Amino acid sequence: MQYSVMVEYALHSLVYLIDAPEEESIGIKDLSEFQGLSETYLSKVFGKLSKAGIVSSTPGVKGGYKLAKSPVEISFWDVIEAVEGVKPIFQCKNILKDNLMHLDKKCSSCISANSSCTINLTMLEAEEYMREFLRNKTLAWLNDELNHVLPEKLRTDSREYFIRKNSN
Repeated sequence: MQYSVMVEYALHSLVYLIDAPEEESIGIKDLSEFQGLSETYLSKVFGKLSKAGIVSSTPGVKGGYKLAKSPVEISFWDVIEAVEGVKPIFQCKNILKDNLMHLDKKCSSCISANSSCTINLTMLEAEEYMREFLRNKTLAWLNDELNHVLPEKLRTDSREYFIRKNSN
């Protein structure tokens, strides 16, 4: 299982929107410059986040993005789903139907009525546990965690960078 780098870009970028004043937005150029990311690629990420209602855009010279809802309402899973889509990780190809025993029409021990693949059901159940875990990790939780693990000066300097950029 692997999520694209877009998920990482999205989560890292959203961290900087958490503390932005409600009336202000942060531009893609500033976000990409600060993080050393491609502006074009980050624009694609934010297009997906905007479409999912996670961020809203403000047009114009001082335009940019801000969170469309409270950080407590935005989960990691919301971001992953916005960026990656909703398809399951495990792609069951139903290979059981091509099993030699099922191809033999005379097989009396083959149960054709049981079309549920135990492997697929197990994988889907595991995915649901993961989704539930990620639904419980919100941007608010992430912000609190970062306040504990990162030096206060780093957090303050990051916030001040965007405030300075916004006031120019």
